[in-house]
Amino acid sequence: MDKLRRVLSGRDENEEVGLTSQILDSTTLSFGTRVKWFVICFAGGVLCSILGTALLFLPKAGVKLFAVFYTLGNIAALSSTCFLMGPFKQLKRMFEPTRLIATIMMLLFLVLTLCAVFWWNKRGLAIIFCILQFLSMTCLLCSSLVPCCLGISTCVGS
Repeated sequence: MDKLRRVLSGRDENEEVGLTSQILDSTTLSFGTRVKWFVICFAGGVLCSILGTALLFLPKAGVKLFAVFYTLGNIAALSSTCFLMGPFKQLKRMFEPTRLIATIMMLLFLVLTLCAVFWWNKRGLAIIFCILQFLSMTCLLCSSLVPCCLGISTCVGS
């Protein structure tokens, strides 16, 4: 369990913990609490996405509800990892050069989906932006989790 904590917090085994790190560690959530809230937030995001997909088939407001719930689900699922590594570390990793394009695309499509539904009233465009949300989230996760995709994401960006 300690090894998992060190990996998630980014510490090496031989790294000494300074006074600042000790103070920050004592004022943060415990590891068990972090994992519990990660699971709760991620499950809520998945539930919102599934609910949005189910609401897609309602006659009039189906596409609008789908776009809103799908976008909220993606935001909740993405923010769930803040509980594991912290919000600043997550933002720092998201905006690394290898993930920058995928992050910008994902954030752009989140905003464009909501704009298409609420301001432009273009339902077809909202569905296209939801598909692009999914693809950009996949690119972001691939560039984060799969080492061989790091080269692909930098090739796409250049």
